[in-house]
This record gives sequence, C-alpha cells and structure tokens, in this order.
Amino acid sequence: MKYKYCPKCGRQLTEKYSYDEGGVPYCEYDDTMYFDTPKPCIIVAVVKDDKILLLKQSYIYKNSKVLVSGYVSSGESVEETVIREVKEETGIVVENPKYLGSYFYEPKDIIMLTFISKYVEGEIAKSDEVEWVDWSNLEDAICEMGEDEIGKSVVKKVLKELNYNGDRAYRCDNSNCKL
Repeated sequence: MKYKYCPKCGRQLTEKYSYDEGGVPYCEYDDTMYFDTPKPCIIVAVVKDDKILLLKQSYIYKNSKVLVSGYVSSGESVEETVIREVKEETGIVVENPKYLGSYFYEPKDIIMLTFISKYVEGEIAKSDEVEWVDWSNLEDAICEMGEDEIGKSVVKKVLKELNYNGDRAYRCDNSNCKL
C-alpha cells in the first residue's frame, strides 16, 4: 500500500527522511511515519504423487492454468493461509506447507510468498471463484501455465525440491511447447 493520506487524521502526508529507509510518508500532525507495504499473498503448489493441482481463473490469465493463491488475512499466519485457500478453492486438505521463496508482483503491489504442500485428503470441490480445477501431470505443468511466469518458476522450484532428474518437464521453457 502506498500511503498518500494519514489513515488516522486524513491529512496529506509529507516526506520525512528515515535513516537507511530514505524518504518515508509522514504525518506531521500525528508525528507518525507510514512505511509503504505490499499486500501479502500466498501461492502454493499442491503435490500428490506425480500430480500437481492446477486451476483456471480467467480473471488472472485468459489462456493459462495457475496454482492456488490468495491473500493473507489479518491475524493469520501465511501457513494458515495456504491451508485455508487450498480448502476454500479446491476442497482439498493439505498440511505442512514448506516455504520456497518470494516474488514481488509490481502491477498489483503484491508480495507473493510461495509454498509447496502435499495432499492429505479430500475430493476436488471447485469453488465459485474457480472455473476449473484438476490434477495435472507434474511434467506437463510448465507447458499448461503458459502466461504465468511466477507460477512456472514455482513449479521449477517444486521439481528441484522433489529431486526431479528428467528433461520432459522443462520442454516448454523455449515457448515452443507441444503437449
């Protein structure tokens, strides 16, 4: 979030120097600095044997499948968000999310915290915010995620995490993919 007005009093903020942080939005009236903060979001690769859970949500990408994702709610850990979002969007139960790294998505001012989580139980029960959800072959995931560069990067981390030694999963890296 980029602060322009004080959330306490509504006055326009000025800029105040803050040591190694540089110029920071500042309310002279309330004597408070407001550090810009991106919105935290999780993205999770749910894995079951040699399958990965992929979704279709056209409001994200028209011609690409994606991983489960969602915003972190106030008072919730990111691990709790992973478990909640997977259950809400797909009906699947996962446990022990493992952190894989983060990405900043500038167009929406989002910090994407990425995870891998293993399937525990449940049958797919698609939520209304999802057009399609199903298990896909892990080796086909990068090809099926054509537009989703962050998602493809997460899948590559998952393949490394699972000690994948093949070449087939990477065949679509050159954008000339044929499933």
